[in-house]
Amino acid sequence: MQNVGLRLEKCGQDGCQASPATESAGLHMPRLGAGVHRKYEVLGVHPTTPNKAQERLSQVEGHLSHSSITPSSSPKTSILQSSPDDVVVTCALRTPFTKGGKGLFKDTPGADLLAGTFKNLISRSKIDPGLVEDIAVGNVLAPGGGATEFRAAALVAGFPESTAVKSVNRQCSSGLQACVDIANEIRTGMIEMGVGAGVESMSSQYGPGAVTEFSELLENHMQAANCKVPMGVLSEQMAKDKKIPRTEQDAFAANSYQKALKAQEAGLFDEEIAPLTVKYTDPKTDEEKTATVSKDDGVRPGITAESLGKIRPAFAKDGSIHAGNASQVSDGAAAVLMMKRSTAQRLHQPILGKFVAASVVGVPPLLMGIGPWKAIPEALAKAGVSKDDVDIYEINEAFASQAVWCVKELGLPFDKVNPKGGAIAFGHPLGCTGARQVSTLLTELRRTGKKIGVSSMCVGTGMGMAAVWVAE
Repeated sequence: MQNVGLRLEKCGQDGCQASPATESAGLHMPRLGAGVHRKYEVLGVHPTTPNKAQERLSQVEGHLSHSSITPSSSPKTSILQSSPDDVVVTCALRTPFTKGGKGLFKDTPGADLLAGTFKNLISRSKIDPGLVEDIAVGNVLAPGGGATEFRAAALVAGFPESTAVKSVNRQCSSGLQACVDIANEIRTGMIEMGVGAGVESMSSQYGPGAVTEFSELLENHMQAANCKVPMGVLSEQMAKDKKIPRTEQDAFAANSYQKALKAQEAGLFDEEIAPLTVKYTDPKTDEEKTATVSKDDGVRPGITAESLGKIRPAFAKDGSIHAGNASQVSDGAAAVLMMKRSTAQRLHQPILGKFVAASVVGVPPLLMGIGPWKAIPEALAKAGVSKDDVDIYEINEAFASQAVWCVKELGLPFDKVNPKGGAIAFGHPLGCTGARQVSTLLTELRRTGKKIGVSSMCVGTGMGMAAVWVAE
């Protein structure tokens, strides 16, 4: 990509457009509408006189996009630069993931998993919990969004009364949405430090009761009614419509298992996992026992495409989706400590990486699985980088069918996607996954000496979300 400066030209009543030179360099800047046009006027910029305002516009645009692209720097090198105002991650960790209804977390309430994760975050980061102003927790299944017990969990963990807590539910992207919410609060000056987190106890709260009955009004609207179609059913139909053969799905799933097993045996999850000690009831003896959980229990040896090919389809006799090529039902929690770079430096906090940009999009409810295909390009455009600039993609493996389609349709190298495996191999606690991906991504980027990463997932009811991160 050639080096260019950002130049906004053709400013008038309809807004400002990027110059042809900028567009030819691959910087597909969105057209700035009347609202942004008026914002520039408030800032003292007169869009009708671009020559006089060019320098000021460049400063404003650089601030809004959190990059400072100059004629001597490409968009990629720009987001690698540091600024005191960067929103950085100083600690990111998660519990191990255990099988829903079967694993060692099966008798541990979600709020208890969260409290233990918060305690580990405080302990590992050595942060004064009184400095944390807000906590956002992604969760999908808890009644009432889990807001009450999550506030209680924060207090139990050692956060003071002054630390606010909220729950966030955007289905499978809830954990990422929680992190993005905190990042945006820091970026706008609402808070100086916060925690984005996610938790799910699918052992205790997963099932038909997780979705309320639709009213006649909703049932009589076709697209609205499609929002309640079970994801396995619609993913099966998508696999047929998009002509994704079972052989490709099983090969992708087997590769996920194999990568996760290799990573686990090499200790590559150890840095991101904070062990948790819990009580559980032994199903064989009905005796209550205590165990310290330190590894994902869904990772299994000996999984091949051939062995997966023998499993019976789950949603249709002639279907391709089954328990071996879909995400595992799991329990787990994750947390991410975020603050401004200047704050981290003042407090001598280690900087793991920074948040750059995020996107959230809608897609047809019956095509829920294509969400990353639409969300990732939008996040990359906001960050000002191309898909080839990205070193690692963490794309949630809700189903192998949708993951394979998104990766192929986006034209991504499979070896850049989920290098340590994904949800098929070690689980997808719904509200937790987005926060989990942050620790997995930054840990692997730092271990391999790489820089730019993307986390993304499809979202139930027809959405997608993605975020761009840079490791340090």
